[in-house]
Amino acid sequence: MSRMIKIFDTTLRDGEQAPGCSMNLQEKVEVAKRLELLGVDVMEAGFPAASPGDLAAVKAVSAVVRNSAVAGLCRALDKDIDAGWEALSGAVRPRIHTFIATSAIHMEHKLKMSPDQVMERAVAAVKYAKKVCEDVEFSAEDASRSDPAFLCRIFEAVINAGATVVNIPDTVGYAMPDEFGRLVRAVIEGTPNIHRALVSVHCHNDLGLGVANTLAAAAAGAGQLECTINGLGERAGNASLEEIVMGLRTRRDLLDLDCGIDTTQIYNTSRLVSQVTGVKVQVNKAVVGENAFAHEAGIHQHGMMANRETYEIMTPESIGLPTNRMVLGKHSGRHAFEDRLKDLGFALDAKEVDEAFAEFKTLADKKKTVSDRDIEALVRGAAVAVPETYRLDRWVVNSGSSLTATSTIRLIRKDGAVLEKVAIGDGPIDAAFKAIDAVIGREVELEDFELGSVTAGEDAQGEAIVKIMRDGRRWNGRGLSTDIIEATIKAYVAAINAMEWELAATESPAATESPAATEGAAHA
Repeated sequence: MSRMIKIFDTTLRDGEQAPGCSMNLQEKVEVAKRLELLGVDVMEAGFPAASPGDLAAVKAVSAVVRNSAVAGLCRALDKDIDAGWEALSGAVRPRIHTFIATSAIHMEHKLKMSPDQVMERAVAAVKYAKKVCEDVEFSAEDASRSDPAFLCRIFEAVINAGATVVNIPDTVGYAMPDEFGRLVRAVIEGTPNIHRALVSVHCHNDLGLGVANTLAAAAAGAGQLECTINGLGERAGNASLEEIVMGLRTRRDLLDLDCGIDTTQIYNTSRLVSQVTGVKVQVNKAVVGENAFAHEAGIHQHGMMANRETYEIMTPESIGLPTNRMVLGKHSGRHAFEDRLKDLGFALDAKEVDEAFAEFKTLADKKKTVSDRDIEALVRGAAVAVPETYRLDRWVVNSGSSLTATSTIRLIRKDGAVLEKVAIGDGPIDAAFKAIDAVIGREVELEDFELGSVTAGEDAQGEAIVKIMRDGRRWNGRGLSTDIIEATIKAYVAAINAMEWELAATESPAATESPAATEGAAHA
């Protein structure tokens, strides 16, 4: 029987740390629900001591997740662990994940501590965490550049202190697969009490080897693999969950390893994470990229028609991407629509289905057929919308080659006030954004703006993603319409609403010092 491997997903923590990948609280909760449906053993929901917003998000995820363990990352400091437990105490299966760097370069230049001081701090943190939480994971940051003998010593000590999981991270993506496999094996063989803890690995992708190193570690005896959806994460990202899982499944003959992931949920989970973060999946991305199951070359097409296995080592159905799809349009009924929602992984209550079905009918009147991606876009947009401080009431844009672009925007504030402003700009989009800024009375910096189509064809829905920044903080907004100008305006208003909602919650005395101000945010 294959050895079972645990999957630890850190999309909500390490994945969200990637530039431009921030999620609001409701989006984090929705992603957490989908990760639980996917079947991850552990999900790391955030870094509670980083900010009041992170603490609130971990607390919210802890309140809704029932089957997966929920972890919170904490530096090896009492105040971090206190914040971690405050956020995790409501979880069914809480885990405190504490870390400290163990490589010579980190200990000398970042921590300015001796190996003995690092050992003392690590043991004290695990003991402190163990007082409140039974499940404690310890990570040796930058383990792949650490002295293996020192790793064995510190792991032995933290296991004696109560650690249930010890993590060997390749924090900067430095290791080669054979090298990393040998390191994992050396730690397992050189730590006398290693049988009392689960050995985990966390690999970054700076050299494009995150998945290869992770699978090498699993073959060497690691029992938990840390990863993210779509490989999101710091710098070049983390090892990709979908690639790891399908690697285990596709090459079970060689590795003799398996995990509890429901692979038919992979594609929908990938799409959701891409939508909420605004980070598109590259078309040639393994497993979930648009071209992963596409065949254009004639010789490939001929082979596929003869036998799919000639060019497909896994099927699209195995990741939840059916080759045959039900076509929905304006004549489709509610029952067919509800069935398609279930197939796409959405679990909506009756009211939410009513609202989504009404939106679907409106769109179906504009389009001949409504695709799965159209439905995903409609439902996800409604499911994770933050409370509306401002609602778009109407807009007018005038522009042309011989005209100065002008825009009139009318928003309705949540208190019922009707606010309307006119602005000029370098183009219709610039004019519309400036009019919105005038309405809200805040200075907002536009960091990024992307416009694409949800599906192909002249009646495709336009999907706009807007990223704004204020005082170093970032918010995303997303808009959807068959009119690209309207989609863009909706996205900007959505980003403004996300900003207003978060600022209302955090512009208070509850704000705390960010951990980045002391030891930095280059976590395990």
